[in-house]
Amino acid sequence: MDKKNILNLACVVCVLILSLSSHKGGAMSQEAISLASVKSIPNSQWQKLAEKRIFFGHQSVGYNIVDGMKKIEEQVPGLKLHIVEIKGATELNGAVFAHTSIGENGDPHSKMQAFTEYMEKGIGAKADIAFFKFCYLDINAYSDIDKAFIEYKETMGQLKKRYPRIQFIHTTVPLTESKTTVRSLIKAALGKEDNNIKRNRFNDMLRKEYGGKEPLFDIAQAESTLPDGSRSAFTKSGTTYYSLAAEYTDDGGHLNELGQQAVAQELLILLAKLAR
Repeated sequence: MDKKNILNLACVVCVLILSLSSHKGGAMSQEAISLASVKSIPNSQWQKLAEKRIFFGHQSVGYNIVDGMKKIEEQVPGLKLHIVEIKGATELNGAVFAHTSIGENGDPHSKMQAFTEYMEKGIGAKADIAFFKFCYLDINAYSDIDKAFIEYKETMGQLKKRYPRIQFIHTTVPLTESKTTVRSLIKAALGKEDNNIKRNRFNDMLRKEYGGKEPLFDIAQAESTLPDGSRSAFTKSGTTYYSLAAEYTDDGGHLNELGQQAVAQELLILLAKLAR
């Protein structure tokens, strides 16, 4: 390697070191959120919720959320849901919170297709409330989010017309932890953006389309909001993007016990409101 290339490499290393020292992925944003609590829900609402037939389609983070629901159930008197993992659409019998894995990670179309098939094979005739979630693997820096959103709108629009009795819940895409490392800076220099940027944009589409109009379980907001209301975020080109709080994960994507309960609480509060 000649002196010019060595000098250029040294400059790159210096820039990366300076960037690491001045930027921290997942730093807390100044925007804070006022959080509700499951403890504010009266027992009468939990009793009404326990009478509902609910279906939830998901993958691994969904199991994290269900685990969080079970932990909260142990702490809240009056909250008694019959949580059952099912394997077929015909198993939604009686009052139950039924859940199952659907689709293939990395393929959002497969999630929408599988959810539709569950509706058609029996869930649609029985459920009071139904929803599914995408995985963080379904949306990344290379995703065509406009195409995915159009298909999502069409899918949910058709299901709402076919099953008008069901309360369908929309969910935002889960986030991952965003860390500023030498590797992430090199990727950025090569033109690869943080995967959470596309997830934030897709979630903003969902909020704009359904927020305040139809039930929305904002997983991404719950994952990025700590108990004190502060947010885990990073800035790119002057725009703030939210990320999974480091305190809520042990592997950068899945939820630890604290994260499970933080997200599950938001779902339970929403479900209690819908059960009125």
